[in-house]
Amino acid sequence: MAYFEHEIRIRTTPDAAWDALRDVGQLHTRLVAGFVVACEWDGKTRHLRFANGLSAAERIVAVSEAHRRVSWSAQSERLAHHNASAQVLAGDEPSSCRVRWCVDLLPDAMAPAIETMVLAGLQAMRQTLEGL
Repeated sequence: MAYFEHEIRIRTTPDAAWDALRDVGQLHTRLVAGFVVACEWDGKTRHLRFANGLSAAERIVAVSEAHRRVSWSAQSERLAHHNASAQVLAGDEPSSCRVRWCVDLLPDAMAPAIETMVLAGLQAMRQTLEGL
């Protein structure tokens, strides 16, 4: 099973970043504007359209207030397994935070494409949150 994680530092408070991350139905406007261009949320699954034209359905597994962590599972005919999470962590100073995004998936061959999207998503997250 492929696994990777990436972490990014963002110049915004942990509270502000968490408020945007936990709003799972509004990530296209509040968290990763320009990376995700549309999101429909039915209370369990978010249906996304990405800027690159791809679409995905992501079932929200958990939203943990205590750990400032959201986990989800992408559902796709190309993926046998996908589980991911994003977590807001304290930064070096009160006005900064870190976001860690972890993914495990099958088949392993999909890892490079998914990892490229995660890295683009993190950059969009930085731009969106630092623009608050």
